[in-house]
Amino acid sequence: MTIAYWFVAVPLAAFYLYAGALKATRDRDRLRPMMAWVDRVPLPAVRALGAAELLGAAALLLPQAAGVAPGLAVAAAAGFVLLQTGAIAVHLTGGDRRIGLNAGLLAAAAAATWLAAAGM
Repeated sequence: MTIAYWFVAVPLAAFYLYAGALKATRDRDRLRPMMAWVDRVPLPAVRALGAAELLGAAALLLPQAAGVAPGLAVAAAAGFVLLQTGAIAVHLTGGDRRIGLNAGLLAAAAAATWLAAAGM
């Protein structure tokens, strides 16, 4: 289970580190080409989402690597499941039907949740 967790968690964390850093640092104009939804969400909420993604990515990797507080990795992965559920809803209510990436991230986060919980 441990190897499977790392195969899922590392790419998932890398994605959220990248996406979170963009949301936390870039202005709305630079985010718009990648994230059409940023015009419908207040910028402080986008920044908070970026911070949550950065913290969640760290929580996916650090507890498992250190062997301390493994429940934190489970909580982070479950949080990403909830985040992607909300992201899909935001895309669909905004008329954006491109949710393939979100569905893939949702599946990866669900797998990471299961693998982290099984490894506890």
